[in-house]
Amino acid sequence: MIKLSEYSTEPDEDLSKEKAEELRLRELERIEELQIRLFAGKKKSLLIILQGVDASGKDGTVKKLFSALNPLGCTCKAWKAPTPEELSRDFLWRIHKELPGKGWIQIFNRSHYEDILVPFVYESLSKDTLKERLEFIDSFEEFVSKENHTHILKFFLHISQEEQIKRIEERLSNPEKNWKFDPSDLEAHKNFKKYLNAYEWIFSHSKDRFPWVVVPSDKKWYRDYLIAKAVRKELEDMDLKYPKLEVQPGKT
Repeated sequence: MIKLSEYSTEPDEDLSKEKAEELRLRELERIEELQIRLFAGKKKSLLIILQGVDASGKDGTVKKLFSALNPLGCTCKAWKAPTPEELSRDFLWRIHKELPGKGWIQIFNRSHYEDILVPFVYESLSKDTLKERLEFIDSFEEFVSKENHTHILKFFLHISQEEQIKRIEERLSNPEKNWKFDPSDLEAHKNFKKYLNAYEWIFSHSKDRFPWVVVPSDKKWYRDYLIAKAVRKELEDMDLKYPKLEVQPGKT
């Protein structure tokens, strides 16, 4: 079983902040070029899933990624608690309609994995039911990958409990960040270890088809570089090409 306590939340000591920022900007330049190919070709799509405990930096990551992405071919969906209508249907119903179309990049700020995490932490569903849900998710992701040629990247933003409370306190003390604070942040901090246990359970019971990437996130500059690097690599692995111009013989 994966133990997050064995994963560092700190940057590689051999990489400075200045060098990481330089590398990140290079990655973003390449991402910008590759996104144009993706959008022009309209044959494949990319789903980027961001998960992490409260204050782990999901919003900041979205902001950094969007700085390189053309909004013409990229959207972001921030998932909240299900509405009454959504609760009246299967838990993947609301997810399916937000998946990226061919040529598009979709970023999920939180995702369908919340429907496992929250019941796990608050013990509102049995482990058998949660395991079944995870099997549904595995099949769901496999289906959209094959049916719509959707590539999936799943990131877990890994921060320490000390860093989490530091960021929550900043939300309370800094007037420019007061709007980010939600009373549920304190509840999430109290359940920090339970959430880590839930993530460990998910990682250990998920299939390897779309593996989770654990991103050390105590330092935002390191997190942003690693994610940009992973997105660039995935786009390159998709072997994206511009469509050929089709001109009928005898016509211009």
